[in-house]
Amino acid sequence: MDTGAVLQRQRQAFIADGPPNAAVRRNRIDRLLALVLDNSDAFVDAMAADFGTRPRAGTLFTEVLGMISVIEHTRAHVPQWMRTTQLMRAARLFGLRAEVQPSPLGVVGIIGPWNFPLNLVVLPATAAFAAGNRVIIKMSEVTPRTADLMAATVPKYFDPTELAVVTGGADVAAVFSALPFDHLFFTGSPSVGALVQRAAAENLVPVTLELGGKNPVVVSRDADLKRAATRIAQGRMINGGQVCVCPDYVFVPDDRVDAFVSVAKATLRGMFPSIVDNDDYCSSVNETNFDRVVGLIDDARVKGATVEGVAPYGESLPHRGSRKIAPTIVRGVDERMRIADEEVFGPVLVVRPYSEVADAVDYINQRPAPLVAYWYGPDNDDFRHFVRNTRSGGVARNDFAAQMIPSAAPFGGVGRSGTGAYHGKAGFDAFSHYRTVVGTDLPFTITGRAAPPFSGSMQAGSRLALRMARNRTRRRLKRSR
Repeated sequence: MDTGAVLQRQRQAFIADGPPNAAVRRNRIDRLLALVLDNSDAFVDAMAADFGTRPRAGTLFTEVLGMISVIEHTRAHVPQWMRTTQLMRAARLFGLRAEVQPSPLGVVGIIGPWNFPLNLVVLPATAAFAAGNRVIIKMSEVTPRTADLMAATVPKYFDPTELAVVTGGADVAAVFSALPFDHLFFTGSPSVGALVQRAAAENLVPVTLELGGKNPVVVSRDADLKRAATRIAQGRMINGGQVCVCPDYVFVPDDRVDAFVSVAKATLRGMFPSIVDNDDYCSSVNETNFDRVVGLIDDARVKGATVEGVAPYGESLPHRGSRKIAPTIVRGVDERMRIADEEVFGPVLVVRPYSEVADAVDYINQRPAPLVAYWYGPDNDDFRHFVRNTRSGGVARNDFAAQMIPSAAPFGGVGRSGTGAYHGKAGFDAFSHYRTVVGTDLPFTITGRAAPPFSGSMQAGSRLALRMARNRTRRRLKRSR
């Protein structure tokens, strides 16, 4: 597919048709949702085949059901978000009219990841449609069956001037990133995100980056330890740990570490009485990721960490044939180890002791801002100190990915974990330009007073305005002191 030609056709159609009304935008969202729902079984099968083993119930929940509420919320609010905002209403009586119009950008490019190859292209496409744009999606080559199914299915629901799908490897992705889109949306790793942003910069294309990071967890001293350890262990194992919002390392009060690990291991044993032949245990998506995660574990072990694999009796893990790695708890991690800095993206949890909450906060703040920071315990002063003094894309308390529960809540990272956000109105805003429109029927010019020649009265008025502004600012500063 000549993606550049597709982009040109979409842009021509966008210009010819003009900004779509609410009915057209909603219809596109409805067709996108129908595409997913009508073909959900086929998509679940494709993703299971791409991963090798991926739980079908889990895939249905995370890839399909999990995004319906966000899509429905977006669809319901399209007319409201499209409304023009009137400014300086009183001035309209005198002939000055000012307003701000949300207008679509044009053609949006979306580069999808492999860990949730359907959900994480459909949701940004929904937001782009809500804002009135056309969309081209580059599917991940790591999940080729899902990519091919999407490419074959989209033409049944959309004209290519509305929505098109591109497949192919890293070379195609590089070309895609360098196209002159009106906005480029990428979900993936920080290292690849940097390449995407660099390519987009050549055309001054604005970019939204949804990246990852090492998500920290703090278990407070007054937390329900059993509940915390159980939920953290469960959250780490969703999609085999291949989730950008998975807990990566956990701070546990130093006198409760052994109890925490004991509960976590018991939880994992209960979840997975078998692994190699267990269809509910998600594989590493490919050998590259399998080898990378195994390498992180081996590196930590060789350098002195305590590594505890929770493998069922009689099973030899890691198992290359199924690309399955046992749930693993790592203690005694220091900064020499790769696992201290590299996002794991697998079924491995690092456990760290702490004495004071401030120590955990300091450690988190010395590292790049994560996509989410977790707290297990009550909403008390310690929790509010944690929220106030750390930096992250979001904060979740007492449950995995709780920051994503509200459909209206923006989702995105900060710093190395991403730029920009979507979901809810944040997605509409990401793919819109807020255009100011001001007109005047006044019998005199306001801004023309800045043109020469400058009268004596104009200069005197300027000096008076300056003096008044200085005095007002000085009074405020004096009051604040």
